[in-house]
Amino acid sequence: MEAILNYILGLGAAIFLPVIMIALGLAMKMKVKRAIIAGLTLGIAFTGMNVVLGFMFDAISPAATALVQRTGLQLTAIDVGWSPMAAIAWAWPYALVLFPLQIIINLIMLGLRWTNCLNVDLWNVWGKIFIASMVTALTGSLLLGFFAAAVQIVLELINADLTQKQLQHITKIPGVTCTHPMALQCAFLGLLNRGLDFIPGVNKVNMNAAQMKEKLGIFGENSVMGFLVGALIAFMGGYEVKKILVTAMQVSTALVLFPMVAKLFMQALAPIADATSTFMKSKFKGRDFYVGLDWPFLAGQSEIWVTAIVLVPIELILALVMSQMGMNNVIPLASIINVVVAVPALIITGGNLFRMIIISTIATPVYLAVATSFAPMITEMAATTGTLQVNAGQFITWIQLEAPEFRWSIAHALNGEIGGIAALAAFAGAFVWYYKHMQKINAELDNK
Repeated sequence: MEAILNYILGLGAAIFLPVIMIALGLAMKMKVKRAIIAGLTLGIAFTGMNVVLGFMFDAISPAATALVQRTGLQLTAIDVGWSPMAAIAWAWPYALVLFPLQIIINLIMLGLRWTNCLNVDLWNVWGKIFIASMVTALTGSLLLGFFAAAVQIVLELINADLTQKQLQHITKIPGVTCTHPMALQCAFLGLLNRGLDFIPGVNKVNMNAAQMKEKLGIFGENSVMGFLVGALIAFMGGYEVKKILVTAMQVSTALVLFPMVAKLFMQALAPIADATSTFMKSKFKGRDFYVGLDWPFLAGQSEIWVTAIVLVPIELILALVMSQMGMNNVIPLASIINVVVAVPALIITGGNLFRMIIISTIATPVYLAVATSFAPMITEMAATTGTLQVNAGQFITWIQLEAPEFRWSIAHALNGEIGGIAALAAFAGAFVWYYKHMQKINAELDNK
């Protein structure tokens, strides 16, 4: 059974999730033809998004590496991206226990009316495996590892309810919400966003991508912005003119293609979400239900990609400055396009691009510092599970640690460290504030 499940998961999200969605659609009484087309469209959307992401990464990553090399700094922790982290998680001996744990907690919370979200994003259960394996490695306690994963599952479901109306307002896709752990950073980013309300001038600016096009004219177009930022990154990397132009055109192309590919998510998800909502409402009168999904259904929002691209040179500069201060030892590489901070920034600001860039910039040092802190442990976990072998004196890590302040604080708090306990208490306080804040936003959206 384990071998079969590992084989299915090894097919990747573009295969695994469409199968889940087709099965869900059929269970929700969708017609077979409609369910299959929706599932296949979802797979095409995931595949297309991965193609464009890989294309943009291949354009930007070499320039970022060239910039780091030009500085002469010896950063020994390499950002290897999410794929090796997922491999480490799946190689953990107790990984498969997290499947029933997530499903059982979801069903209990649905039954107790603690959530209206049916989380079908079983692919990202690896994120719960990852936190469980990290906490177990740090504390030596398997029980504490599962406890940390359970806390993350509960918070993801609560947050899915909190953000559903905002997500529908932004994407115009009804009946779906995001259960990805990156959305937990909305609590931290929400406080930063609230702080901007008290800065004169800044608090008056509300500009999404469409408004930016109107105000900036040609410079607000995705194609032009992508070209200019791509050229800047390549220039900082010391590229010759030809390579600068090629890199600029590649980034420009990616920014134009993202919204096109993202339309496929709406085509795939809308009928499944509608069928699920209708079926669940027929069984549970008076309740609204949402389907919990991975983040790419948000990928059509240009604000995400503009923010992520603008952050690239900022990330590199901060990495270099923080390394001089002894606070960072990571080479931003595989996660240089940090959608993990851009997505919660989109949610918490309602798509205010100006604020998204500001609060994402403020949050970036947290990602670098936590990735540096976890590098030795992640490297040891990779060796222990036999996933990756790293040369002596070299470390691997992952900048996009998905709500890094939560993962760092709960891991170190459960290890009995004062700093971790204080950080976890701060996160809990921020989440309580954020809960009340989102309730106010949802009330305002209901009145529109």
